[in-house]
Amino acid sequence: MTTKTSECNMPGDKEEKGSARVLALTVCSAAIGGTLQYGYNIAIINAPTIYIQEFINQTFQERWGAELEVYQVTLIWTFIVSVFSLGGLTGALIAGPMAIHFGRKKSLLLNNVFLLLSSTLAVFSRVARSFEMIILARLLVGINAGVSMNIQPMYFGESAPKHLRGAVSLSSAVFTAFGVVLGQVVGLREILGCESCWPYLLASNAVPGLIQLLTLPWFPESPRYLLIDKGDKEACIKALCRLRGCDVVHSEMEEIQQEQAAAMGTKAKGPWELLTDHSVRWQLLSVTVISSAMQLCGNDAIYFYASYVFQEAGISAEKIQYVTIGTGSCEFTASIFSNLLIEKLGRKLLLTGGYICMAGWAVVFTVALSFEHTFPGMPYLSIACIFAYILSFGMGPAGVTGVLPTEVFSQTARPAAYMIAGSMMWLNLFLVGMVFPFIVRGLGQFCFVPFCVVCLLSALFIWLVLPETKGKTLPAIAQEFDKLSFRCQKRENLDPTEPAQYQLGKVLNSTSL
Repeated sequence: MTTKTSECNMPGDKEEKGSARVLALTVCSAAIGGTLQYGYNIAIINAPTIYIQEFINQTFQERWGAELEVYQVTLIWTFIVSVFSLGGLTGALIAGPMAIHFGRKKSLLLNNVFLLLSSTLAVFSRVARSFEMIILARLLVGINAGVSMNIQPMYFGESAPKHLRGAVSLSSAVFTAFGVVLGQVVGLREILGCESCWPYLLASNAVPGLIQLLTLPWFPESPRYLLIDKGDKEACIKALCRLRGCDVVHSEMEEIQQEQAAAMGTKAKGPWELLTDHSVRWQLLSVTVISSAMQLCGNDAIYFYASYVFQEAGISAEKIQYVTIGTGSCEFTASIFSNLLIEKLGRKLLLTGGYICMAGWAVVFTVALSFEHTFPGMPYLSIACIFAYILSFGMGPAGVTGVLPTEVFSQTARPAAYMIAGSMMWLNLFLVGMVFPFIVRGLGQFCFVPFCVVCLLSALFIWLVLPETKGKTLPAIAQEFDKLSFRCQKRENLDPTEPAQYQLGKVLNSTSL
């Protein structure tokens, strides 16, 4: 291929540095208004817990002259927290069509409409004396998070070079963890977490969205989307020149054109088509299980209900808000290390090791809670276990989970795969968010035992089923899954009721195959 473009005439070293800077800035711009919002909105809802619960009770008294029972307030509060997940589910379902029709970059920009509507409702909720406005605001910001959690990793995976694909995609987890820390800091009582400022705290998520609206239009669209989905070869070349430098455009264009040729005449698949496609059943099963495990392990529930968890661990109410910042800092630190290690250690080892470590720390946490009134210092061991649990999550599941759909599905199947994976993630987050306070109250010191079981089962599944995808092309990864499908098919064809017999013809056919 000998295509040239006027943009490709810079000196080599300057060109390489410039393209690396463009890729880094593209990642930052997309993530600030993307997955950062997910972490930020998970964290900020914890700080005003008491104030919003009081606001709910006062609103009921003003309207109907009746005071709610404690469990009723808890139920409404739990729904306010968890409706974020229902919004995320909605966002995951519309993310695929948005990515196909508008492209990756434009979808992220349009996604800010949900965010700005949410911020407007939140900031006026107390003036309007309506906790229903808070519920709607949480639903809308959940839609924003659901769209960005699906489209952003897709955008990064398609824009990054193969040798940096894992690290660039994992930056989504780094910004998610940074959003958690930022939300915890902004939610301090000394900043916006006080009784008079909680509506502004809930509306503060508009700031990162505005930053994205001002910066992302200056950066290129996904090169693979431009060529494979839009058929715009010139735009693809220009995007590659800006993201890579022109010395690598020709070789990568050949790879993208091969994928385009394989997808020629094939329209983008819908979720139902993907569910009924037996050729990708193991890919789909792997992504579904791992996306579900990411929420069923209970890590994000700690951010939702940090007050409940640390009260159970014996921490005083005055210190909880400062201890909570440590949880976000742990995941942020771990996600940075994971970003540096993913291309060396691989996806499978980070995922398996992360879940095994989480299971171990869940056991230690259960022991610490059981003996917190027997031995001094047990509350501090409980805190250490929570921090270690979150560190283990950040080292593997937090980031690698979002990378997998990009690496194991083709361009035509990728949006539908993210829709299915995102739906499972948000459904399970809603489930855990709704039941977690009742698990803490019902199981007490054994509240992390269910999460320990989930972590062990997840580690076993990943070790037995998921192939390593580090540095491999899509056909090579598909071949690994095909081997698994072929083994299972051979087992299905064996009839255990019939005695084994030598059949010469069949042996020859098998050998020939």
